[in-house]
Amino acid sequence: MNRKLTAILIEDEVNISSLIATILTGESYKVLTAHTGKEGLSLITSQCPDIILLDLGLPDMDGLQIIRKVREFSRIPILVISARTQEEEKVQALDCGADDYITKPFGTSELLARIRTALRHSQRSSASESVYRCGQLTIDFEKRLITRGGEEIHLTQIEYKLVSLLARQAGKVLTYDYLMRQIWGPYSDDNNQILRVNMAHIRRKLEKNPAEPEYIFTEIGVGYRMKEET
Repeated sequence: MNRKLTAILIEDEVNISSLIATILTGESYKVLTAHTGKEGLSLITSQCPDIILLDLGLPDMDGLQIIRKVREFSRIPILVISARTQEEEKVQALDCGADDYITKPFGTSELLARIRTALRHSQRSSASESVYRCGQLTIDFEKRLITRGGEEIHLTQIEYKLVSLLARQAGKVLTYDYLMRQIWGPYSDDNNQILRVNMAHIRRKLEKNPAEPEYIFTEIGVGYRMKEET
């Protein structure tokens, strides 16, 4: 028998908490619920969940504090579920270590899809796979070889680093600031124009139609997301 996946839900609104718990229980998740940040952290440290669903607006602390505390000791996937819609707040949550961000109100299908994506990303990271495959695109990290439809694609060193970074975390939004720091260092300019220019070059090489990308998507005002492996 397959083990039930455990989800810890930290949400102070009872109606939303009950709704999410019902949805997940119906999908065979074991759901543990907390209504404050303190309760949530206690559950996280004692139960070792497979995923954390976190509201940012909690009565005793901001959800960002929880993300930071969890990231001090664990890579458990964290899906933020929040009424905050400002791009800056999404960026803050992702930069703190959240894996994804969904705004209220949300649809059941979208919620479950985001959860599955976060879990798959976590499993893929643990497995340290050496090859990314999606449609006609293949990236062999050990050989540093990228092909589309069997034909090799030549990227500059920086372009390869960007693609590799996105592919290794496929399905996860990587913020502009995170990508800038990873590629150009912690003291890189806040202006991300150089990142946008490189991404434009990458899309011209990787995508059949750069205006309608198949592999790398822009999360406007936030960052980029690589399509999950297929």
